Amino acid sequence: MDASPDVVVLSGGISHERDVSLRSGRRVVDALNRLGWRVRALDSDSHLLPALLEQRPDVIWPALHGASGEDGSLRSLLDAAGLAYIGSHGDAARLAWDKPTAKRVIATAGGATPASVTLTRDVFREIGAHAAIELIQAAFPGEVVVKPARGGSAQGVTVIDEPDRLPRALVDAFTYGDEALIEGRVRGTELAVSVLETEDGPVALPAVEIVPRSGVYGFEERYTPGATRFHTPARIGDEAAAAAGELALLAHRALGLRHLSRSDLVLDADGRPWFLETNVMPGLTETSLLPMALKAQGRDLGETYAALTRLALAG
Repeated sequence: MDASPDVVVLSGGISHERDVSLRSGRRVVDALNRLGWRVRALDSDSHLLPALLEQRPDVIWPALHGASGEDGSLRSLLDAAGLAYIGSHGDAARLAWDKPTAKRVIATAGGATPASVTLTRDVFREIGAHAAIELIQAAFPGEVVVKPARGGSAQGVTVIDEPDRLPRALVDAFTYGDEALIEGRVRGTELAVSVLETEDGPVALPAVEIVPRSGVYGFEERYTPGATRFHTPARIGDEAAAAAGELALLAHRALGLRHLSRSDLVLDADGRPWFLETNVMPGLTETSLLPMALKAQGRDLGETYAALTRLALAG
């Protein structure tokens, strides 16, 4: 096998997370360039598929966030074209992208996930907003988190501690999609646990503890340096760390993911981890959590990305 394969990094796109994707893509290009590899970046636009079919690179790294990179559609097209790429196949990505579906899969596999209800925009309108809100408030009398059923980077997510904020939170969630997920809030330590596939199988990386200064890990807190403090490894006991790693591995396997993933969890006061969602293409920016976990374990970014590229080439 050529030690320096022809690699194309896909970034950009037209999702709400375009800027984040561009930053992730640049970081991957820089890391592989430092190894002397042939790497180039392509934006996800109307010229993308013709360019890939003409150039047929050895492997593609879809550093795309949001629907264009994580809902499975583009990955399914790459599968149909017989092009090798890093990350989960289209069907698995589609499962993870849909948060209510992913929660059901994890619960069926034995993982803990907060109680929730999914509400479509059409039903919200047809049955009457007032009646729907009253029912949700009765079913979830405590704090809740409202989020788009699909999406990333905490866009459209609202943490509610007062019932009268629910209508506005639903409107915000519907701005990003036609379905909203209303989830009972589990208070505790926020964790992100990445899973990396190696030649010996998937392994859980050290958990990253997330401590946003505002108290909520929103979009600004994710991508503004200094807005959030991170502790890697997380300041939790060995038993809790092991349980969090096992839940992230369970999610990776149950959803049929490949190469890499990152699960967002909450560790409650009893040391039990709760599954919130999984990302099939975690952020790779300077403030992203997967690179933090890699560094905490002493893994070089470039060498890790190269190893994943070789896995993709191996099929």
